[in-house]
Amino acid sequence: MELLMVENILWIGFRSAVPLLLAALGEIYAERSGVLNLGVEGMMALGAASSFIVAIQTGSPWLGVLSGLLAAVLLALIHCFISITLKSNQVVSGLALSMLGLGVSSIIGRKYVGAQLPPEVRLLPRPLDPLHKIPLIGKPVFDQDPMFYMSLLLTAILWFILFRTRYGIIVRSAGGNPAAVDAAGISVAKVRYASTILGGALSGLAGAYLSISYNPVWIENITAGRGWIAIALVIFSLWDPAKALLTSFLFGSIEASSYTLQAFGYSQWLLSALPYLLTIIILMIGSSSKFRRRMGAPRYLGVPYERE
Repeated sequence: MELLMVENILWIGFRSAVPLLLAALGEIYAERSGVLNLGVEGMMALGAASSFIVAIQTGSPWLGVLSGLLAAVLLALIHCFISITLKSNQVVSGLALSMLGLGVSSIIGRKYVGAQLPPEVRLLPRPLDPLHKIPLIGKPVFDQDPMFYMSLLLTAILWFILFRTRYGIIVRSAGGNPAAVDAAGISVAKVRYASTILGGALSGLAGAYLSISYNPVWIENITAGRGWIAIALVIFSLWDPAKALLTSFLFGSIEASSYTLQAFGYSQWLLSALPYLLTIIILMIGSSSKFRRRMGAPRYLGVPYERE
């Protein structure tokens, strides 16, 4: 009985971790290049709404996923133009776009509140025989949907690019020493544009996962603060995709355990609030410039590049 309970917690936790992981991976690249994107929540919300609407109208979950990705990329492009081209305050731009994304998603999703995707339009978990029968880890790892495995593959690819390729050095230098990138004849703006657009695309994928796989019934505020949790996970994972995988699974498992432990008389509200309380603590600590320097944050994070 206890083994089954742990297995179910891990299964739900791994599913809960996917949107956090995708959004965190994108934000890691944006911040590594020197761009602070606080619009993740809005990009996820717009991605979720666009994905749900297109999927229910076309009957294709993958067209829905693509539309969610593109919708979030549009917001990311706006953030790029404001913060990189116009060199405006990145915090203000990100917060404004977060509110814009949440507002637009609420408007376009209003007529779909309570609507449910048909089973054939969802990205459902599919057990991999016979691996899903392995005790404890079988169901959590081998009974998942395609986007779960996609997120694992993306983690490996993005980690390799960031730490094992020349382009990864360029991305990290754009946030750590942009003058050196410029001196090498490489456009800092283009590197930051590319990284921020990637971040938007992955936020859109995170939103698409929420509405097409994780919770295929449209509800208001479907993201429920997950974008902010993802931003906190970037700090918690020390701007490292591999560590983001672990921290996402940790937070996902905390969320999943709250559902299970309610049956044993623990406070529903306290358990549900735990991930958000941890997020607030991490963001408060991460707001300290002294802490960021010690933890290896990009030196020029949030600082527009001015050629001397």
